[in-house]
Amino acid sequence: MAKIIYGAGVSHTPMLTLPTDDWGERAKADRANQELMTVDGRTMAYDVLLDERRGRFDDVIDARSMQERSDRCQAALDRVADDLEAARPDAVIIIGDDQEELFSPENTPVLSVYYGDEMVMHASPGAPLAEWRKTMRLGYAMDDFNRFPVSARLAIEIIEGLLDRDIDCASASHVADPARAGFGHAFGFIIRRLFKGRSIPVVPILLNTYYPPSVASPKRCFDIGRKLRAAIEHSSQDLRVAVIASGGLSHFVVEEEFDRAILADLERGGGAFLQSLPRHTFRSGTSEVLNWILAAGALDGAGVDWHEYIPLYRSPAGTGTGCAFLSWNRSN
Repeated sequence: MAKIIYGAGVSHTPMLTLPTDDWGERAKADRANQELMTVDGRTMAYDVLLDERRGRFDDVIDARSMQERSDRCQAALDRVADDLEAARPDAVIIIGDDQEELFSPENTPVLSVYYGDEMVMHASPGAPLAEWRKTMRLGYAMDDFNRFPVSARLAIEIIEGLLDRDIDCASASHVADPARAGFGHAFGFIIRRLFKGRSIPVVPILLNTYYPPSVASPKRCFDIGRKLRAAIEHSSQDLRVAVIASGGLSHFVVEEEFDRAILADLERGGGAFLQSLPRHTFRSGTSEVLNWILAAGALDGAGVDWHEYIPLYRSPAGTGTGCAFLSWNRSN
């Protein structure tokens, strides 16, 4: 029987791969965005958001404040990496969302588990890119057709276990042309930043969060997580398994109150608040919180060892990412 021995949630914003001098490149995209989405369901242009929030973030977007917050994030990532190393997992299940890296509008499943022998990163080697984009893609392991081992037998047992527990699950087993389609940032960031160069087999679970209408509700995600744990524990293999949620929390509009409420509910356990949230809460980048909710279902009953929350602002309108880092320790 396999056993979940560790769990974590980790943000994966490009700002975590870049020096603070380059955060302005992401802010340029915010300023051009005519459809910034808030957790209360509104959609607005950057200038409208700026008028609403003007002056509130001037003291956190200076160079010193941004560097201090960046340093805190990197320290939190180091702590998760240390926790993962200490847990000594035989396999790591990564719950992430695909953003037209492996899938496309031609086919976007609600939930898919990859069971090939290796996952191959989507990349365009040699393509002309700005230096900051090269740095970002390096941090996401998308700088080349990088290949990472998959715990294929466990993946197949998870697929079958979910189906046996009434979770309709798609599957994939092959990356035909990684220049056209392959694995993306949600998965590469975890491996490159947290594995410390170790080769640990993974099971990629791709949850559609970004692209309605085929997006599962928060309640459904929590239920999938519980049944994921049951499928893992029903495995025929004696494995120590870690579960890591990749992405989140709020972005591209940072919503500190919402983010802190998410983390408070994770500390309480049971997922009552998480499951009660309406669909309109999870749009755009903030939708990646669904990855955390699925992980929370799998780790339900485990205590939260620690968490860190650092809102990374990059513009006067308060755009950026609410970065969070959390460790569960289910057992030793």
